[in-house]
Amino acid sequence: EHCRKDNFKVGVSVVDRGGHVLVTLRDHGAAHHTVELAQRKAYTSRIFRQSSKDFSQRLRDNPLSAGLGTTSGVVASIGGIPIKVGEEVIGGIGVSGAPGGERDEACALAGIAKVADRLK
Repeated sequence: EHCRKDNFKVGVSVVDRGGHVLVTLRDHGAAHHTVELAQRKAYTSRIFRQSSKDFSQRLRDNPLSAGLGTTSGVVASIGGIPIKVGEEVIGGIGVSGAPGGERDEACALAGIAKVADRLK
């Protein structure tokens, strides 16, 4: 809904505790590749327990972590957010297709906020 109000055509993916896809949606008009990128952003956020933006920065700041960027299914691109209950990461959400990763991230955060009271 957040992305739609700004007329962004996006793909969204949510993964569970194990990083397995629970749901993926692609809006009418969203490019096909948004689905794969959304899934990879969600997976990255879940597996590394940090936003995909922070993961990307981690790779830039620490050359010893560079190999993590080649892990299958991972992407160092803004738009993935870990889903938490308290401090426990229970999943991840990824959004792709808005103009710029910061807007993808804002859409992901809005999605989490919308269902925060139902997370367990």
